[in-house]
Amino acid sequence: MTPEEILAYPARILSQAQRAAYFRDGYIGLPGFVDPALVARLQQTTQKFVDLSRQETKAGRVFDIGPGHSAERPVLRRLKRPDEQDEVFWAFARDVLADVAADLLGPDVVFHHSKMNFKWFDDSDTVKWHQDAQFFPHTNYNVLTIGCYLADTDMNNGPLAVMPGSHDGPLYNQYAADGHWTGHLRPEDAGAMDMSQVRYLTGPAGTLTIHSCRTAHFSPSSKSPSPRPLLLNCFTSADAKPYTPHPDPSSHTYQIVRGKPALWAHHDPRPCLIPPDWSGGYTSIYAAQAGEGDQPQ
Repeated sequence: MTPEEILAYPARILSQAQRAAYFRDGYIGLPGFVDPALVARLQQTTQKFVDLSRQETKAGRVFDIGPGHSAERPVLRRLKRPDEQDEVFWAFARDVLADVAADLLGPDVVFHHSKMNFKWFDDSDTVKWHQDAQFFPHTNYNVLTIGCYLADTDMNNGPLAVMPGSHDGPLYNQYAADGHWTGHLRPEDAGAMDMSQVRYLTGPAGTLTIHSCRTAHFSPSSKSPSPRPLLLNCFTSADAKPYTPHPDPSSHTYQIVRGKPALWAHHDPRPCLIPPDWSGGYTSIYAAQAGEGDQPQ
């Protein structure tokens, strides 16, 4: 569906101005969007998994842990597939976020994946400039990620940063010159970004960040000793079909969460970079950008 076709459907939860801003800029931020009681449940559930990660000594199917991780000082980089780990996370995606996604993708919405990324007060928690489309290419670009801050987030603890309008620009090569997948823009492309135009998406716990799969984004390292969890859920329009196998499907992957399945795939004529073969599994974007093997996002 085109933006004009999507905008012609009545809004479920967003204002028409917010929907138009998303298509114009490639992102929107919704400060304090989630009900505080629900935020508290999400925070409590998150803490449960942080505590469980203290038992881990290496990255596995549930946790991606960073160097120096210990029971005393957990360095949890990612909780994988939170939608599958606890019903609280899945209900949030299915019952709350799917309505937001439908306002920006059209009435027929597919759940793609979820993850929870953490900042842990270390220079290595920087996420470099990248775009999402190259990690999981589809037949069109009606693919977006909705983030929910589970801690108050400002410039001190590594907010998501986006380049407005970059969704209408080029898709960048996220392989190094030697052909090795890095999961981020090459230095010359990142260096050409006009940092004066960057928008940092900050807000209290419960703030939503929404960005297109084509939008260039990054996040600086955290200067706060308190971990900053960001719960991320990716959705696609039903007429966006994946070109490559899903890197880490959950039991909910490709589930229709609003509307109905598409009878026709919509094809965007703009090309998309193809990622490596992820069939052997993966860890996280932190692992990829740190050079810990060919890993997807």
